Amino acid sequence: MRKQRLLVTGGAGFIGANAAQRFLKEGWDVTVWDNLSRRGAQHNLEWLRGFGRFDFAKFDLRHEAAVAEHYRGRQFDLVLHCAGQVAVTTSIANPRDDFESNALGTFNLLEAIRQFDREACLLYASTNKVYGGLETVAVAERHDRYEYADLPHGIPETQPLDFHSPYGCSKGAADQYVRDYARIYGLRTVCFRQSCIYGCRQFGLEDQGWLAWFVIAQALGRPVTIYGNGKQTRDVLFIEDLIDAYQMAFAQRDKIAGRLYNLGGGPQNHLSLLALIRIVEAARQCKMETRFADWRQGDQKVFVADIRTACADFGWTPRHDCEAGVRKLIEWVDANLPILREVLSGKS
Repeated sequence: MRKQRLLVTGGAGFIGANAAQRFLKEGWDVTVWDNLSRRGAQHNLEWLRGFGRFDFAKFDLRHEAAVAEHYRGRQFDLVLHCAGQVAVTTSIANPRDDFESNALGTFNLLEAIRQFDREACLLYASTNKVYGGLETVAVAERHDRYEYADLPHGIPETQPLDFHSPYGCSKGAADQYVRDYARIYGLRTVCFRQSCIYGCRQFGLEDQGWLAWFVIAQALGRPVTIYGNGKQTRDVLFIEDLIDAYQMAFAQRDKIAGRLYNLGGGPQNHLSLLALIRIVEAARQCKMETRFADWRQGDQKVFVADIRTACADFGWTPRHDCEAGVRKLIEWVDANLPILREVLSGKS
């Protein structure tokens, strides 16, 4: 009996590397594609090599010929599509690069699967940003956070799409292409609209990976800038729980093909920026240096995902609560400060 085969695009990134590690440890035949443009990617790739042999190719999904060349003649049971541009601020500064990385790159991958590997299951790492600023959803302000006034379970998948920012547009376009390739071509594709994912091996920066950035900055004695009042709230999902969802969805791939799901910590795992600061300061027994600045474009005051559909359809629910997950992240950061200094200096 042959090993099951996995392709991870963006496999040297935070989510991709953690996913590849899990499947390697469980005996899968793993292939990683990555252009290694993200800071820390080379470190993640070297870390991944410690868990077994895997195929690796360095190239960019926006190049159609390269995607076809690397895919032709290959067959995978599962494709985890985690590659792409990841920051709203970067998309605003360079919208063409963002479009090509997210929308065009995803289209090229879908076309390769349609032409060469129609039996593969594709799980796409989409984003909650496809719902836009949610200006029509009533929000209540509490003493240290924002919350929904009338949605105790969070935002459902039936919430109308409202792409906001070039990043929202490029990810949203890819999201809809992934869904439509199931409807039109019969591919087994699933969209996961992911909330704030955090955890070990996340080289967070100010404009992306805010939770990890707060932990890293405090460890390195760097100030943290809070854009707005710090009451912005997100449901946060620990990386191990996300990979659980990938595995459980793959097990039900025939049942859920063509569907889309919100994946986040849900209403039981939401954090404001101010609440995160309190957790980190309590864990490290020292203050975090903070400063305030104006709100950033496209920043939602609150996003909490309604995750009940994923639970109902393939039995998934998060295992880590906020404080347990943040403690694991703190332990990883404290054990890897030399690498983090190198990555943040731009040398790696």
